[in-house]
Amino acid sequence: MTEQMQQDSRATSRGSTTPPERGTRRTPWVGWIWFAAIIMAMLGVFTLIYGLVAIFNDEFYTIGPEGLLLFDITAWGWIHLIIGAVAILTAFALLSGRMWARVLTVLIASVNAIAQLTFLAAYPAWSIIAIVLDILVIWAVVVHGREVDA
Repeated sequence: MTEQMQQDSRATSRGSTTPPERGTRRTPWVGWIWFAAIIMAMLGVFTLIYGLVAIFNDEFYTIGPEGLLLFDITAWGWIHLIIGAVAILTAFALLSGRMWARVLTVLIASVNAIAQLTFLAAYPAWSIIAIVLDILVIWAVVVHGREVDA
């Protein structure tokens, strides 16, 4: 009994009475995953709105004589609508820490960046901002994604 108390007092003097749990790897860098999820959700909402505007009011965007890549504005509206909806769902899945969610986040952020690149002629300012944010999301998930394990 006294031996147990001595061990407890030594553990207390070192600052902790319980050993660290195995498998828990939460570090301050987990904030980057929260950042990626929030930005991904915001990008999803904005891309969804962007797509809805292109579908229902295709005169809203000014397009130069070179036009858009491959499709007309309405088709790109539908593409943006789908990407936006999937990005929102992916943002919530990312917080689960699952590997499939991280892979899907990188895939959707990449697809969104490419879609924004092709839509650059219609709305350059937003497209550039979205591409930069997509790159930040990809970086956060690739570098720090493992730190939010399920």
